[in-house]
Amino acid sequence: MTYNFAFASDSAFASDSSSTAADPFAARHGKSLPAGLRAECSAMSWTEFESTYAAMSGPIRLGAWSSEKIAPGRWTFEATLGLGERIQKASATSTGAISAMTSMLHDAGISLEILSFHQHQIGHRTATFIFTECDGRRSWAMGIAESSTESSLRAMTSAANRFSH
Repeated sequence: MTYNFAFASDSAFASDSSSTAADPFAARHGKSLPAGLRAECSAMSWTEFESTYAAMSGPIRLGAWSSEKIAPGRWTFEATLGLGERIQKASATSTGAISAMTSMLHDAGISLEILSFHQHQIGHRTATFIFTECDGRRSWAMGIAESSTESSLRAMTSAANRFSH
């Protein structure tokens, strides 16, 4: 399976709501955020929430992503990563896309650990919320996409960008 991601900022949804709610995701999509994230963003509008937690533009960018099954339960994944001004190819052999992306980010010098993982179906899209740790700092991130894999990869890219500030 192959995915292509835009290197430019490409918001998953139009950010047309400026009102605040106790849970900006629930106000927009009718499903609650994970408790820790909900408490952290309770005073945010959807626009603020999306720009904070779904940071797809930044020094870490995911371009192409592909996978090939090589054995039962084993896949080879390849990606094009933007790392600051550099564009580089990355690859990993793993049991799944999330562990492969974790390995690729680690090889690029970003030791991202997922502490908590949540997904919601919102219509035909998937929203992924991850609570992560990198170099002793912890942060939430979100990704929304057509598939659960792409959503997870977007959330991981967003998390990497949150730690790069």
